[in-house]
Amino acid sequence: MKAINEIKKEFDAIKGSVNTQELELFIHEYEKDERAGVKKLIISAGRHLNVLHEEINRMDNMKQYERQYEMCRYIAGIDEVGRGPLAGPVVTCAVILPKDCDLLFINDSKKVPKKRRELLSERIKECAIACELGVVEPDVIDEINILNATYKAMKEAVEHLSVKPDILLVDAVKIPNLSVKQVPIIKGDAKSISIAAASIVAKVARDSIMEEYDSIYPEYGFAQNVGYGVEKHIDALKKYGPCPIHRKSFIKNFVS
Repeated sequence: MKAINEIKKEFDAIKGSVNTQELELFIHEYEKDERAGVKKLIISAGRHLNVLHEEINRMDNMKQYERQYEMCRYIAGIDEVGRGPLAGPVVTCAVILPKDCDLLFINDSKKVPKKRRELLSERIKECAIACELGVVEPDVIDEINILNATYKAMKEAVEHLSVKPDILLVDAVKIPNLSVKQVPIIKGDAKSISIAAASIVAKVARDSIMEEYDSIYPEYGFAQNVGYGVEKHIDALKKYGPCPIHRKSFIKNFVS
């Protein structure tokens, strides 16, 4: 009979797994063990297995639009991050996932914890058929307004894809002057795996940009607020004035 610490090591090796079979095999192997320590491990494994099954069902629901347009060879999702901040660029991502994509825990980037978001961003880019960013800087935002800047960044991301999509799933809006067929989906980043994946990659990319700016302009706390108008950011803006990455059209109420 294996020692409990050895069984615990086995469980520790798989408890972060997204493979239901590994957990099922672990439970099957040790579920008749009457020792209290093993029983606790089996309960933990069962809970994790339930979470995985729920997540698999949720992700299946997140593929409803992808299934609806499965006759299209390449389905791209696109989303933006950074329309509301007082500073920094607006960033978009367009991504084409393989139809057999089995990634889990993809969701609206705002609902995904930072560490998991960063891990998922790398996994999405690794498995994607194509993935591109579009970035529009603050001076252009001031010049053409945030809505047009967002459209510009979205169009840039789509046009830079190495594979031309047959259809584009978009979060809420329809991008003007784009030849690809578009399907606007209200709250699409919570309903489509493609849009949600795009939102995660865009969010991680923009956060990284703002962290780099934080090292240049540390007084504004960009690493923490990523440019949004939180109280400490506004206080710094009033104290130090704007820096080159502030959106002049967004900060009129805070600086003279």
